[in-house]
Amino acid sequence: MSDSAGSSSITVPEGFTLHTENTSHILISSKEEAFLNPVQEFNRDLSVACIRVWSEELNREKEAKWKQAQERRAKREAEGEVKTVQQKKAKSEHLSRDIQSLLNERLLQAESTEPSNDLDDDLPRDVSITGGTSEGNKREVLYRPHKFVLLEALSATGLRSIRYAKEIPLVRFVIANDLSASATAAMKRNVELNGLGPSSPGADSASSSTVPEHQPLPDRGKVRINEGDACALMYNHRTEKTRVDVVDLDPYGTAAPFIDGAVQCVNDGGKHPTGLLCVTCTDLSVLATTNYHEKCFSNYGGIPVKAEYCHEAALRLVLNTLSTSAGRYGRYIEPLLCLSIDFYVRLFVRIHSAPIEVKKTASKTAMYFVCQGCQAFYEQPLGRIVEKVQERSGNVNLLFKTQAGPPVPQKCTECGSALHVAGPMWSGSLHNNGFISKVLEHLGSNQDRYGTAVRMKGMLTVASEELHVPFYFTPSRIAGFFHSVCPPLDDVASALLNAGHTVSRSHALPGSLKTDATRQAVHDVFRSWVKKHPVRMDKVSETSLARQLLAKEARTEANFTRHPRSVTQASKVKLVRYQQNPAPNWGPGTKADTGTKRKREEENQ
Repeated sequence: MSDSAGSSSITVPEGFTLHTENTSHILISSKEEAFLNPVQEFNRDLSVACIRVWSEELNREKEAKWKQAQERRAKREAEGEVKTVQQKKAKSEHLSRDIQSLLNERLLQAESTEPSNDLDDDLPRDVSITGGTSEGNKREVLYRPHKFVLLEALSATGLRSIRYAKEIPLVRFVIANDLSASATAAMKRNVELNGLGPSSPGADSASSSTVPEHQPLPDRGKVRINEGDACALMYNHRTEKTRVDVVDLDPYGTAAPFIDGAVQCVNDGGKHPTGLLCVTCTDLSVLATTNYHEKCFSNYGGIPVKAEYCHEAALRLVLNTLSTSAGRYGRYIEPLLCLSIDFYVRLFVRIHSAPIEVKKTASKTAMYFVCQGCQAFYEQPLGRIVEKVQERSGNVNLLFKTQAGPPVPQKCTECGSALHVAGPMWSGSLHNNGFISKVLEHLGSNQDRYGTAVRMKGMLTVASEELHVPFYFTPSRIAGFFHSVCPPLDDVASALLNAGHTVSRSHALPGSLKTDATRQAVHDVFRSWVKKHPVRMDKVSETSLARQLLAKEARTEANFTRHPRSVTQASKVKLVRYQQNPAPNWGPGTKADTGTKRKREEENQ
C-alpha cells in the first residue's frame, strides 16, 4: 500500500519521478542510473514478512534462553544464601552485642556528664540503628530485545533496504551495497529522503578511534551505504565477530557468483543465533529449460529438467547449490520457504552449523532419470542412512552408506521412451510448515501493510499444504498423453486418496497435484478413466505415446468417488498467481546502465 499523505509533502526535483511502496519513497532518475522493477513488489512484501517473522521467532528463542539463565542464576543465589545464612546470623548477633555494650557504656557516661546529641558518632558507618532491608536496593533486570544486522549485497536504488529498516522493528541496521557509483548516489538520496541516514554529515564514515572518549559514537544511520564489490564485502564479514544475521541476494540474473561469500558471512548458530539467507534467481531460461543446460551446470552444478515440473526442479537446483556451498564450511541449510514466482525463484533458507547434519546432505541429494515421453521421473539418491541401535545402551548410531542404482533400465518402464539425466538436486523438503503458518498468522493481523497481501495469502496457503515430495503433475498434461478427455482435478485427487495415497496442490503451477504415489499408480488412474471415457484408437498412431500407455492394463480399478480431503483449504483460496500488469510488456526489466562499460572503454583509449 502507498502512503499518499507522506508522498504529497515530498518535493520532486526536475528529471526525477517519485515511486512510493508502502511507507517508503524513492526518487527514480530519468537516466536509469539504478535498476528498479515495480513488479517485484510481491518479492519485497514477502521478504519483509518472512524476515520479520524470523526475527520475532529468533527474539523469542533468545528471550526463553535468557529467562532460563535468570532462573538458574536465581537458584544458585538462593542456594548460596542458604549456605551462608548461619554465618550471617552469627555475625549479626555478634555485631548486635557490640553495639548494645557500646550504648550501655555511653549511657553510663551520660549520667555523670552533660547530655549529648551525638550518640551515634562512634557507631560503625555500615550499620543502621533503625534497621532495614536491602530488598529495596535490588534493581529489576529486564530483557533487551535481540536486534539483528542485515546485509543487502546488491541494493540498486535501495528501496528494499529502506523497507527493511522502516518495516521490521528488530532491525539494528542495514548494510546496503552496490558496485555502481550512480546506484550508491541514488541510494544516498533515497535514504536521506526517508530519514534513515546518519545524524550528521560524515558520521557514516567515522570510526571510534577519531571520537573522544567522553563523547558517544556518532549515529551512522539505520541504512549504511557501501560502494564496492559484493563478494569482497561479504568475504570481509566472514570472521566470527563481523558476521551478519541476514544476507539478501537479489541480483539481476543469477545469484551463483555470490552464494559462496553469502554462506560464509551469515551467522551459523555457533556462539551467535542461526542466520537467514534470502536468495533470488531470475535466470529461469537457464534453470527451467534444457536449452542452456551447460550454463546451468557451470552456475549451479546440475542439469535442469525439461518437463512440466521444471520450475520446481529449478528450486531444487538452487537449493543444492546452497547446500553444497554451505557444506564446505561445516554448515547445512534448512529451507523455510522456497517459491517459484512469475519469472524468478525466491528462497528463504536458515543456516546452521553441525558436522553430523552436514553428513546427511548426501541422502537429501539425488539424480533424476526423466522420461522424454510421458515425463515420468525416477529418483536416484546419492547416499543413504542406516540406523543401528546398540542392544545394551539403546543408543542409535547413524551409518552413512552409498546408494545402489540405477533405479530403472535404459528405457522408461511406462512408455518405453528414452530417459534423460537431471541433477544432482535437492530432494528434501522445500518448506517449513511451522514457519509458513507463522507468516500467515502475521499476514492476517497486518494485511493492510502489504500491497500484495491477497496474493501472498493465496501462495502461502498452498505452500503450507504442499507435500514434501519431489515434483507435481497436471491432469490436463497426462490426459494429453492418453489422448483422452481430461478428468476433473477433484476426481483425480479422490481416486488417489481412495487408493491410500496422499495428495496436495503445488504453488508452482495452477491446477497441479503432488502425490506420494508412483507415476505408474497415477497412470493407472487415467487407464481407469479411459475405460469410462473411451479413446478413439483409430485416431491414434501406431507409434504414438498414447498407444504405448494404453497397451498396459491398470493393476487396480480406480475409485472416483469424491473424497472429503480432496477439497483442501488451499483449493478454497483463489490463488492470485500473477499481479495485475503494472506496465505494458512487463517482466524482468532491462538492466540499468551504470556506465561501468563506458568508463572501461574510456580508460582503454
